[in-house]
Amino acid sequence: MNNMHNSPKLLNFNNITNIESEHVELKESLTQLKKGVISIVSILNKHKKGKIIFGIKDDGTVKGVTIGNTTLRDISKTISDHIEPKIYPEIIEVLIEGKKCVEINFKGNDIPYFAYGRTYKRIADEDRILSKNELEKLIIGVNQNKISWDLQTNNEFILSDISKEKLLNFTKSIKASFTSKEDVLKKLDLIIQNKLTNSAIILFGKTPSKYFPLLNLRCAVFSGIDKSSVPIDMTDFNGDLFQLIDEAQKYVLKNINVGMKLDDLKRVDIPEINTDAIREAIINVFCHRDYSIPQEVQIAIFKNRLEILNPGNLYANLTIKEILSRSVSKRRNPLIANIFHKINFVEKWGVGIEKIKSLEPKTKFEELNDFFIVTFKRKTLELNIKSSEKSSEKSSEKSSEKIILLIKENKFITAKMISEKIGFSSRGVEKIIAKLKKEGKLKRIGSAKSGRWVVVEN
Repeated sequence: MNNMHNSPKLLNFNNITNIESEHVELKESLTQLKKGVISIVSILNKHKKGKIIFGIKDDGTVKGVTIGNTTLRDISKTISDHIEPKIYPEIIEVLIEGKKCVEINFKGNDIPYFAYGRTYKRIADEDRILSKNELEKLIIGVNQNKISWDLQTNNEFILSDISKEKLLNFTKSIKASFTSKEDVLKKLDLIIQNKLTNSAIILFGKTPSKYFPLLNLRCAVFSGIDKSSVPIDMTDFNGDLFQLIDEAQKYVLKNINVGMKLDDLKRVDIPEINTDAIREAIINVFCHRDYSIPQEVQIAIFKNRLEILNPGNLYANLTIKEILSRSVSKRRNPLIANIFHKINFVEKWGVGIEKIKSLEPKTKFEELNDFFIVTFKRKTLELNIKSSEKSSEKSSEKSSEKIILLIKENKFITAKMISEKIGFSSRGVEKIIAKLKKEGKLKRIGSAKSGRWVVVEN
């Protein structure tokens, strides 16, 4: 709201010269009001706040202005009519060296501002009109944190970070021609203002983890129904989004039960959770997750369920009820979604949740802390929990037996060497070794580096 004083405010300047700057503009008379409006926009676009004083010449000589009953109101209307977005400056009458002047104090954060349909920026003490390219850069610069993460750019990214082989495979899959890395990336909108986007790196980067160390996948299988149970396996995966999606699917299918049926005398495998529902959920995670959160995607397989944890809550204040009713469709990462759509990973208008529910009706969707969680119920557990637990125990016993045999063959063998031989992660092997030591079946003699294992025979 404007402050229009009935009595002028008294200002004393010891040195009125040289006060004009990038933040402050001096105008000799109110006939320069249009130029003053342009100066307001210029200063706002550079500093987001500033001041204009009417009644002072450029050299600092105080001339004063004539102020009538409606002068301040007329100034306010001119500013309101010709500056977009709207601002609400403080407009006051002041006395400088005994002469009446008008002071306008203004501020605003909604850059870019326009005056009379054009935009300007303060350079030293001058108002310079911006070209189309300069305006585009200003918008991108100001809104870098407002635009979606996948559209943001980084000066550190270079074209050699992009894999030519990955781009070639992608263009083949969508039946497009390959000319050059730069040309393809531009056609896919993965280059903005001659800079690579975050999407370009995580989709086609040689080593995405170089810039995004937590852009990975963490998978685990637990022996019980919560994370306090012994982990049977824990494995981390790195790579681009396509690689992570592929690894996630393979890991889940390797660690859930698969039944079978005969179809025309042919064996048909039937996983306990529908594979298309699993794939849809995994793709949705990497398409819609909040990449600004430094957290990996997590997959946890328990005895009774499969959990897929997506970093970030639902986008744009959506609710679980809204996504289940499919009443709305909003995309957090439109560029990634568009790339996925090109290879038929996702539907254009997002029917992923509906598809999952149709394939696995008992699927549960929830938000917990900073995660959106999709939970699939494992069907085999419903039939026989005890049988499943016994199977797990037998599996654990077999793994222990394998480790004991390997240690008997080579008392200096390392956990890494064991993991390579039996196909477990090093961490999983270490967990089993710790269990064997606790049970008194295994001892360690000497240091971690130069010591040896001793199998304790009963």
